[in-house]
Amino acid sequence: MKYFSLLVFFLMANTAISQVTFLVDRLPASTLPGDPIFIAGNFNNWDPGHPSYELHADSTGRYLITLNLPDGAIEFKFTRGSWSSVEGSAAGGYIPNRKANVKSGDTLYLQIAGWENQTGGQSTAAWNVAVLSDSFYMPQLKRFRRIWIYLPPDYDSSGHSYPVLYMHDGQNLFDRKSSFLEEWKVDERLNTLFAEGDSGIIVVGIDNGGGRRLDEYSPWKNPQYGGGEGEAYMQFIVNTLKPRIDSLYRTRKGPRHTGIMGSSMGGLISLYGGLRYPQVFGKIGVFSPSLWFSEKVWSWMDTLQIPGPTRIYLLAGGKESRSMREDLRKCDSALLSRGMARERLLFRIDPDGSHSETFWGPAFPAAYAFLFSRQRASGIEAASSDNSPELFPNPASDYLEFDLILPVSDSLRIVVYNTKGEALLRLTQTGRSGRIDIRSLPGGLYYVHFVSGSQNFRGRFVKQ
Repeated sequence: MKYFSLLVFFLMANTAISQVTFLVDRLPASTLPGDPIFIAGNFNNWDPGHPSYELHADSTGRYLITLNLPDGAIEFKFTRGSWSSVEGSAAGGYIPNRKANVKSGDTLYLQIAGWENQTGGQSTAAWNVAVLSDSFYMPQLKRFRRIWIYLPPDYDSSGHSYPVLYMHDGQNLFDRKSSFLEEWKVDERLNTLFAEGDSGIIVVGIDNGGGRRLDEYSPWKNPQYGGGEGEAYMQFIVNTLKPRIDSLYRTRKGPRHTGIMGSSMGGLISLYGGLRYPQVFGKIGVFSPSLWFSEKVWSWMDTLQIPGPTRIYLLAGGKESRSMREDLRKCDSALLSRGMARERLLFRIDPDGSHSETFWGPAFPAAYAFLFSRQRASGIEAASSDNSPELFPNPASDYLEFDLILPVSDSLRIVVYNTKGEALLRLTQTGRSGRIDIRSLPGGLYYVHFVSGSQNFRGRFVKQ
């Protein structure tokens, strides 16, 4: 015991710990009396409302907190308890993280110019995004959560039913004002695709739980970071939220029309939730997943039996860590070994991608096209029809194979369009199946239109 005590003393003596005071001497006029002020940073896992990081007012009305931190660079921001009430510019706009190099005895004198949600900051959410509830009850976790809903632009006029995509970290999907650092712009990207002929989809955004995020986004515990509530969180989506969405909106039900998607820890829970509930989710989008969080993910994957129709999109960035890329390759191999067909599993490393919304957001349209590639453009077939063409492989690099569900009555005219509506390829052939030479096309998203007599079919594909 004596030797252990000496070892602990030695380690503490050789670890430079800084006692740093953060002092805020000016708050925005919009701050209400009694509003709590918190500090969140890379030293507390960016928890926006941890009680141990709440500032306290002194007799002069200044707010301060003293923390024991390692010497060196830190990043931080002030909040009023959540990322929806984070500090911003004087005009209510976004500001980047604060940065400082600290050493023991430092006092940082700081001012908060404004709050993003109280000082006139403008929402960037599209007109067809709404908050379903600010306090949707999660009985499986005994908590409340904000739920966002995106509806296709023609939802009120079409009478159609739509596929549904459930996404995590709802704060970051639609609105810069509520986002942690940047938004995905899911609403703007889907509205653009709709204007170019896409049939539309409903997106349900579920806010993360702030300090509960790591707990809820992993079914397995990490001895340092928590976790273990992922199964309860997925039961909330499957047994509480999804039935509510299906009762309120015209949704296309079943795994063929239901997806789940997220990034980082949200990628981990999407992979788990989609494969844990294949009878619910047939489309799984996994962006930069935190597979490092628990080694149990690998033994769990060894037990899987993956249904044939399931589609999975795996994505990471070349500027992320080497372990991220290696883990994603390992995940891809594990899924193939469990029976996934290559044409239904897309694995991609983008050399320019980093671990951020500025990478995941622009990557969203290609993932959406791959996962929901059998959905049709509005105005071609009724939304309840299942006569869409089968396109494979999708994504494709040289040739795109197709097979129409119904036989054609005449020669088949085929036109391939880009997302601007420009016709790039035209050909005519007979028969309901065949191949299209796409070697001349640059990489990207495309639409293919089949016409035979009075019959019209449309699909979409990704060229690698």
